[in-house]
Amino acid sequence: MTALKVDIVGTDALGEADWAEWRAMLAADPALNSPYFRPEFTRVAGRISPNAAVAVFSRGGRTVGFLPHQRRGGAVQPLAAPMNDYHGVIARPGEAPSLEAAAAALGASRLNVTAWVGATGEGGRDPGEPRRTVQVALGADGYEGWYAERRASEGKFFKDKERARRSMEAELGPLRVERGLRDPALLNWLIGLKREQYRRTGRHDIFACGWTADLLHALLKEKTEGFGASMAGLWAGDRLAAVEYSLHGGDQYHFWFPGYDPALSRCSPGILLSMDTMRLASALGYRTFDFGFEGEHYKKYFCNASRTVREALILRPGLGTAVSQAAVGTLNLAGQGRGERLRASVRRRWAAIEACETTPVARMRGALQAAGAALAKARRASTRPVPA
Repeated sequence: MTALKVDIVGTDALGEADWAEWRAMLAADPALNSPYFRPEFTRVAGRISPNAAVAVFSRGGRTVGFLPHQRRGGAVQPLAAPMNDYHGVIARPGEAPSLEAAAAALGASRLNVTAWVGATGEGGRDPGEPRRTVQVALGADGYEGWYAERRASEGKFFKDKERARRSMEAELGPLRVERGLRDPALLNWLIGLKREQYRRTGRHDIFACGWTADLLHALLKEKTEGFGASMAGLWAGDRLAAVEYSLHGGDQYHFWFPGYDPALSRCSPGILLSMDTMRLASALGYRTFDFGFEGEHYKKYFCNASRTVREALILRPGLGTAVSQAAVGTLNLAGQGRGERLRASVRRRWAAIEACETTPVARMRGALQAAGAALAKARRASTRPVPA
């Protein structure tokens, strides 16, 4: 096979012929049917994310793939990480270099991905571990058909949400839902809710660095046919109860950043908003509603489809591997033998910190906070009483 060549260019260096080839690759591979793979997302994120670039892969002078990415020191990450929920090489089926091949071509000390779409290893190797994302896939009967099926199979859950809707209306006034909202003040309200949630739960504040919030604001201003970002809001009487920021392209609608008034949690305003957003958006032709990684309990009641992606950390042989194993050993000592169990959690926390923070000092501060939070959680689990 002809050797793989890579050219690293800025997103603004790609010409219309490159973007046309990009769009043709998306059309050829259904696995790339997500707004995160669209040229519009890369163009906007390329302007906002520090040290953004695109790797253009070619063989024998012919372009075979594009990989939008960002650099943080010697590390390479998907463009707009940690906010990029799907990533991989944009290519025609069977032509994309694997994750390992891409890492080698880029010359990165490490390449960290959380939701890689496409081949990961060479020669039968499959580095990393699989993770599932979950979706609502509407059938021919649209939202009404989905809701009827879900209510029949998960009656207790959905009847409870109907009661919550009536309760909120009785207490606060009629419910009103609007979607397609692009008000910067509404987005700032949502970002404030998320930052408070990160403080409360001990997670890294991904909006403290500034550029991540700028990206959400910039995407709201992108008005291209078939692609965009917008918010939906739920009001109870005059009170704003919940907001959800979503990214959409083609027939795909990706729920991205939800937030709700914590004082109204008993009424499940976030869940009610997701349901009403699906109802309204389905009337516009959206057919797949992506809820991201499985985990939150309500998703099992909503979702009827899933896809498998790959989480992996590709290290260049040498110091990086040694340091990684030493870190696991330290966690084993501090966490009383739970290093392997903690490694995935710590790796995800570190990936978010490294992606957000662009200076060594900020990254070190975030890493220390993340390690402390992970070990404290492990210690709490170890002292929890065991049922007799």
